[in-house]
This record gives sequence, structure tokens and C-alpha cells, in this order.
Amino acid sequence: MKPVNIKSKFALFKDQWSPKVVGELNGQQVKLARLEGEFVRHQHEQEDELFLVIEGSLEMEYDDRVETIEAGEFVIVPRGVYHKPIAKREVKVLLFEPASTLNTGNLDHELTQRNLENI
Repeated sequence: MKPVNIKSKFALFKDQWSPKVVGELNGQQVKLARLEGEFVRHQHEQEDELFLVIEGSLEMEYDDRVETIEAGEFVIVPRGVYHKPIAKREVKVLLFEPASTLNTGNLDHELTQRNLENI
């Protein structure tokens, strides 16, 4: 039951599109990730997904629009909704989602991360 310092956790890694687990509760995981460039368009059939932007600006591309999420803002992507995160510059995000959630959702892709590192 110690506080987690997000800034210190981000200092432990530099790799992008590779979420790190920093906490777990009620079958959910709290993850940190660095994002830059375009990710793959995907959906999660069973899980909702929360993106909280810690630093930078994230674009979330949906089928019908693009939303910009700024530092201090979050978006919840409902299950079944196709989305594509885009970061024109490096963005630091906190993700909150079920432990079973794969970062590429319904796709098996070269960016799929199956065994996430706990930091």
C-alpha cells in the first residue's frame, strides 16, 4: 500500500508500444506506456479500455472521427469499437483495463505484447 510515483516508473523504460504493469486491482491492470507514431487499428471484443494522457497529446482515430486527448485528459474506448492510437510526438499514457486485454485486441500483430513486464 505504498504510493506509486508515475514519473519514476516512466524513467525505468524507453521502449514504445510496450505497456508496463505498475498495479493490479480487481482483475484490472494499471499500465504505463510510451507511444510514438501510429499503432494498428484494432478493437477489443470483451474489454473497455481507458487511456489517461500523462504527458503529450494523443489522437484516437475511430471509424467516423478523430479525437485529441491532451495531458490530464482521458478517454474510455468501449468494447467492440475500432480505434487506432496516433502519437505525432512521444506521449506518455496510463492505461486501465482488464488483465486479459491484449494491446492489439483482436489482431495478432508484430506489436502484440503477451507477457507484460511488471515494474
